Amino acid sequence: MARQFFVGGNFKMNGSVKTVKEIIQNLNGAKIDPNTEVVIAPPSLYLLLAREHLRKGLEVAAQNVYDKPNGAFTGEISVDHLKDSEITWTLVGHSERRVVLKEDDSFIASKTKAALDGGLGVILCIGESLEQREAGKTIDVVTAQLKAVSERVQDWSKIVIAYEPIWAIGTGKVASTEQAQEVHAAIRQWLATTVSQDASDNTRIIYGGSVSEKNCKDLATQADIDGFLVGGASLKPAFVDIINSRL
Repeated sequence: MARQFFVGGNFKMNGSVKTVKEIIQNLNGAKIDPNTEVVIAPPSLYLLLAREHLRKGLEVAAQNVYDKPNGAFTGEISVDHLKDSEITWTLVGHSERRVVLKEDDSFIASKTKAALDGGLGVILCIGESLEQREAGKTIDVVTAQLKAVSERVQDWSKIVIAYEPIWAIGTGKVASTEQAQEVHAAIRQWLATTVSQDASDNTRIIYGGSVSEKNCKDLATQADIDGFLVGGASLKPAFVDIINSRL
């Protein structure tokens, strides 16, 4: 069975009540490929707003979640909070949290497990820095990030892996089609060797890093690229073109 194409929109720390409503209105009225799963991740303050207004069939994700169910953890959001708000997905491990907020592989693995155990889908973000790529360490870096998760998680059926080379995020640079496919294929081989052939066959591996309406169609033709995690372009009408990149 073919893997369903998946497109996520990560709004990051952008938007307002007005603009989030406008983005959702545009999505609700757009003709969207029925074979593509679509998830948007607005800032946490707008999660309920998004879920209230977004039409059925399109889902909402948190940009982050904590690995404890409740308690004295100021500023954090729990899996139970998200489920109570009918939020079905969460991002985990985005490079901005790894780099800026110093979240390590172990903590990200713990959050991934907590989200999965609570019934959420997880968009697990991995990726290398420019220095790591130039040193030829890309595959070592991304598989180490995945290994931390595999030590705590057996069932990968609700994980979408988002490969996002850090050097391509928000820079306007994008990995070439060949570069992206090469890493995606290596990740799929790692899944087969380390997790299971079933996980390799069925886990969606999506690409992120300056994805736009101009480069998405070429990337979408690759055998191991199962969709996109879109940053800045998800705030624009062109997000619909990216969702429909396989039409």
